[in-house]
Amino acid sequence: MPFDECTITLQDVAYQLGLSVDGLPVSGCLIDFEKLMEDGRLAWEWFQELFGKLPPPNKVKQFTVHFTWFHERFRVLPQDATEDTVQIYARAYIMMLLSTQLFGDKSANRVHIRWLPFVARLDEMGSYSWASAALAWLYRCMCRVANRNVTNLAGPLQLLWATYLPISDFREERVIQCRLLLDRLGDRDIVWEPYAALEVDRVLPQLSGVQHVPDTASNIDWLHAKDGRDGDRWFSSYYQVWHLSWQNRVDAVLSVPWVANPRLSAEFLCWWYSVAHRFLSPDLSFADPKVEKITQEAIQRGSS
Repeated sequence: MPFDECTITLQDVAYQLGLSVDGLPVSGCLIDFEKLMEDGRLAWEWFQELFGKLPPPNKVKQFTVHFTWFHERFRVLPQDATEDTVQIYARAYIMMLLSTQLFGDKSANRVHIRWLPFVARLDEMGSYSWASAALAWLYRCMCRVANRNVTNLAGPLQLLWATYLPISDFREERVIQCRLLLDRLGDRDIVWEPYAALEVDRVLPQLSGVQHVPDTASNIDWLHAKDGRDGDRWFSSYYQVWHLSWQNRVDAVLSVPWVANPRLSAEFLCWWYSVAHRFLSPDLSFADPKVEKITQEAIQRGSS
């Protein structure tokens, strides 16, 4: 924004979606699935064992099943359902939820069988950090949609907005107005602490702290370029260093001193004015009402 950054955090995911932050990393692979399935088990044989039936060939594409097959087969739980039947329906519901709501692609109509190892052991579902996986996938999708040739956005979009807007109703005009609204925001227009405290280096006002110049982030350019479709690699082993980093996440938690009025320090504002793309609108769209001047209040802030 013109004055600072704010972002969707793990806290937002935990509060809004009810997902666990702490736990094991969610990992696996996307292609050559059968080579890596546990115990050398063929993926589709395991699928039939877990769901009682294989989908017809016209509902299968590589390692995905069309959503309609799951929806039609598992939409209503039979009244005389046994405990085993309930387990099957629970697996199907979770598979649909993971593939279309949390980790869906832009089509949002295919269910990926990469989730078989997770739904096979329903009792262990709560031991994974689903919140961090969902947030990472959303960041990944937002990064991709920033490319000029990408027009649709995937991921858990309920974290971005709560109201659907039709795409054919004055879309260009709405985009211009939204940009202007964002460009005219001031730091006092933001509800910085909607919940409680959490630890993120770049968005400390959201966590009741004074924003300082953020530390240099870990270089993940090589990892960020991967999309999971580049060979028969089991990510848990191939990305072992990053899994270890996640396991030691407690060592990276920041201590954020609480202040009654979390605003911006002069040090941060000087840095922000020099590096940020502060406005979305073209220069001629509006006169910038925010003079680039560090206020006395900001100069005094955070000095202790």
